[in-house]
Amino acid sequence: MSVRRHEIETTHARIAVRESDGKGMPVLFVHGNSSSGAVFRNQFEGEIGETYRMISFDLPGHGDSSDAFDPDRSYCMEGYADAMVETLKLMGIDKAVVFGWSLGGHIGLEMIKRFPGMLGLMITGTPPVAPEEVGQGFKISKHMGLAGKESFTEEDVENYARSTCGEPFEPFLLDVVRRTDGRARRLMFEKFAAGTGDNQRDIVAGATPPIAVVNGIDEPFVDVDFVARVKFGNLWNGKTYTIANSGHAPFWGKPAEFDPYLLRFIRDVA
Repeated sequence: MSVRRHEIETTHARIAVRESDGKGMPVLFVHGNSSSGAVFRNQFEGEIGETYRMISFDLPGHGDSSDAFDPDRSYCMEGYADAMVETLKLMGIDKAVVFGWSLGGHIGLEMIKRFPGMLGLMITGTPPVAPEEVGQGFKISKHMGLAGKESFTEEDVENYARSTCGEPFEPFLLDVVRRTDGRARRLMFEKFAAGTGDNQRDIVAGATPPIAVVNGIDEPFVDVDFVARVKFGNLWNGKTYTIANSGHAPFWGKPAEFDPYLLRFIRDVA
């Protein structure tokens, strides 16, 4: 399975793009904080990538994309959402299924009002919280504070990469954390804490495309019980799902268990 790579110039950054060989409905994968689209390798190289046109964009300041041209504009959930929608438009894509991991799930929620062609959204490691609920949706964990830290030591790089992706661990996971523009972490975290984006608890309770929720049961950063209690206006199959023996990135660590959920969701909404 080959992956085609190219770049698109946007008003936010020069965006690095990966596309699979599949010819079916486009499926956009949005990665998490201090990561890149490379983390979706298992899906790109599996049945999903062979069947559907899988696409991942490296966020501004991440992976092979350039740093943001205007960090204050782009390094926040709503700025990233605008960048994703702009890039889809430049590619001529007006309909797609979206999968968002961690920060990428928050970006996906911000995309709903910006991208009318969203057929469905699956989120993993993403608690849809109101500003006053941040302490309920997220767990206090050993490495949580790194999410908003601008300057990383090598120890920080190692801790963040291992806690977010877990096993199997590969050296490129360190590279993508090390490459990330530290301003992206700091500004995103500051703006999220200040409540600059939409109230995501209200977003999911309203009129939305189908939203699927699949989390690792051993999630280190997110309270999965809190997520299960969130009121969704259009929750896929009427319930949230968890994957055993899996942490923050079940699509990476447990693809054999995760991918069937994603495949069924794509087929249902596309």
